Amino acid sequence: MYETTIDFIQDIYGSKVGIPIHEPRFNGNEKKYLNECIDSTFVSSVGKFVDEFEVKIAEYTGAKYAVATSNGTSALHVALLLANVAKNDEVITQPLSFVATCNAISYCGASPLFIDVDKDTMGLSPLALQNFLEKNTTVIDQKCINNYTGKIVKACVPMHTFGHPCRIDEIKEICDKYKIFLVEDAAESLGSFYKDKHTGTFGQIGVISFNGNKIITGGGGGCIITNNEILSKRAKHLTTTAKVPHKWEYNHDMIGYNYRMPNLNAALLVAQLENLKSFLLNKRKLAIIYKGFFSDKEPLFFEEPAQSQSNYWLNAIILKDKEKRDLFLDETNSKGVMSRPIWTLMNKLTMFQHSQCGDLTNAEWLAERVVNIPSSSVIS
Repeated sequence: MYETTIDFIQDIYGSKVGIPIHEPRFNGNEKKYLNECIDSTFVSSVGKFVDEFEVKIAEYTGAKYAVATSNGTSALHVALLLANVAKNDEVITQPLSFVATCNAISYCGASPLFIDVDKDTMGLSPLALQNFLEKNTTVIDQKCINNYTGKIVKACVPMHTFGHPCRIDEIKEICDKYKIFLVEDAAESLGSFYKDKHTGTFGQIGVISFNGNKIITGGGGGCIITNNEILSKRAKHLTTTAKVPHKWEYNHDMIGYNYRMPNLNAALLVAQLENLKSFLLNKRKLAIIYKGFFSDKEPLFFEEPAQSQSNYWLNAIILKDKEKRDLFLDETNSKGVMSRPIWTLMNKLTMFQHSQCGDLTNAEWLAERVVNIPSSSVIS
């Protein structure tokens, strides 16, 4: 049924088998900087590349401060701690997300509240958020209280799904109204802009991932971005085991975390950042090719939302129903063209199945139909 699509993707990548969803490209100064890092002997969490990367990623995103971390999940965990999320608190997020978001919430001893997404962004819906908060919460003494559980709704973590910006300005306005701390999960959206502003810079804190499958990678890594100097200093302190600076003594003034990015990873990322512009251009070219191919046929190609400039990290198509989706997944993967369904909804996972949910109609509809197809930045 999908032979033509499979042939088309194989032609794009000039290969018949082993076409991955997204593979990294190292065609710049990666080896040079790695060798420099090794020669310096500073390969762990202290070194010039860590500092250089923090400066450059802040400059690129337009944030005032950046703190490099070991991965995106650790960045999310610390971001929630900076939002004072604690045991028995609640955090609003979307069910259509990677599990790291909910894991980070759980590390704080808090519970997720699941709110629906918009179909045209696959990100948290401001309308669904507003409706849920109006019906289920009350603001008392500058705190948003869940009328059903009596717990504080401390933070909100929307995600820019597959690099497509959600309506983050509207979400911020709602969070401000209800005294909820906004943490942007921009793990997948480096290079994505909403209304000419980089994702991750609308909330008090933004989080980015540099995992091996992201648009740029250090093999791992993440970062926290913020415009708040106090939060940035606290983030640096927490991620470096809360060690009090001293020439030789090892004193720690609170429970901290060994979440600092190694210099080796940062060396890779500095080199990758130098090629980010070309990666983005190639990914947009690929998206245009896919859009043209799927323009007059099923499945439907998912395009960047209005007023957005997406990085098209992972290209997505929408099948007619779950049966068609599963058939597509079976046929493509059996022919060596990797494709994957969207994540299992978080509220369906054993760990979170008892969490409070709003109406999740859109998330459930998308979960049955969305498929990611090969999205590597280099095409033939």
